[in-house]
Amino acid sequence: MSTLRAAISRHLGTHCGSRPNVRNTLPLYRSFGPPCRHYGSPVTPKSQGTSTFKLALIGAGIGAASGTAYSIYGNWRDKNSHMEHERIPPKVLRKLPDVRITKKYVNPLDDSDLNIILFQYQTCPFCCKVRAFLDYMGISYSVVEVDAVLRQDIKWSDQKKVPMILVQQGDGRYIQMTDSSAIISLLASYLNDKDTDIGYLASFYPAISFFDDDSKKRLDILNKYFLMYQDKTPKNVTQDMQENERKWRTWADSHLVHLISPNCYRTLAEARETFEWFSKAGEWDIYFPKWERNLMVNVGAVAMWGISKMLKRRHGLSDDVRSHIYDALNKWTNELEKRKQKFMGGKQPNLADLAVFGVLNSMEGCEAFGDCMKNTKIGVWYTNVRELVDKNRGDLIRRTDLVPLHA
Repeated sequence: MSTLRAAISRHLGTHCGSRPNVRNTLPLYRSFGPPCRHYGSPVTPKSQGTSTFKLALIGAGIGAASGTAYSIYGNWRDKNSHMEHERIPPKVLRKLPDVRITKKYVNPLDDSDLNIILFQYQTCPFCCKVRAFLDYMGISYSVVEVDAVLRQDIKWSDQKKVPMILVQQGDGRYIQMTDSSAIISLLASYLNDKDTDIGYLASFYPAISFFDDDSKKRLDILNKYFLMYQDKTPKNVTQDMQENERKWRTWADSHLVHLISPNCYRTLAEARETFEWFSKAGEWDIYFPKWERNLMVNVGAVAMWGISKMLKRRHGLSDDVRSHIYDALNKWTNELEKRKQKFMGGKQPNLADLAVFGVLNSMEGCEAFGDCMKNTKIGVWYTNVRELVDKNRGDLIRRTDLVPLHA
């Protein structure tokens, strides 16, 4: 031990009073480290229980196991949850489900040969869009009025959204579609070329999966605003006309429709007044038991009043929600004035006119609608479209006149 100490003292003494030589320190440690460890007294660390490091490892293990288990469960429920750009064609039903037809619109001049069942809420903006198209085109169709709270009439369907249509294709089976704009584009494409089976045309409107900005998987029909003219584009329809129509149809869905709820359900009293109008317009007292009608009015009013507040924040609207819808309607009428046209489609409404009309028609009996008529220039255009829609609509046959009560 004395020999070791002497050697260390001699080596370190050569560097006393001078800057340590870093390069020589490491060899020194390597030379004397093992002997020092050999002759040094062993030190036993004081026990402090389970270390923080061990706890971290245990926590990480539990977290990893939980995450793996949840991932396996999620994949078990949706085996395609990881897939992007997955193509899902419209569903085809071999036979008609047991549905309760509420009413029918029958137009004796309808030569479309379409057999359509529309599942709807009477005053849903998207449902109103589809009805505006069907009525303007003079198409006959059946209606299933769905209870907005219980939704019993669509329990058979995996998709719980309205509007939804079942339209019969050439082989007798039914195509099921739920996106209002895709429904309109599909039917408009068929009316342009009735020789093509509507089932074949529906295959051009698949839902495509993608991940949004929050990394959540979404499904959407990405070409919903496009008509499948193929090689039979009408001679009077230009590329500019198609692009302008798609632009304003998109605007109706992405902007205008989001202003409806914050305006119609601005206060709790206004929300209840709106649902009373819905009940009247949808004839809920005829098609639903009294208790169910009251449930829809009272629960629906409170729910939509709360949802409207959330939508107002989501879409960045100020407390003066009326000003936003006034600005939107003035933008529409200013475009008509700029183009010097009666309708966006020119002398006759096009799909953009019918889309905007349908959205506004959903709130026709509400206080917000009256304010829009008074404080914007939308009234003349709206009245002109409505006259044509009403004129072309088929004759109404109510449920009591339908025997049997299924398609």
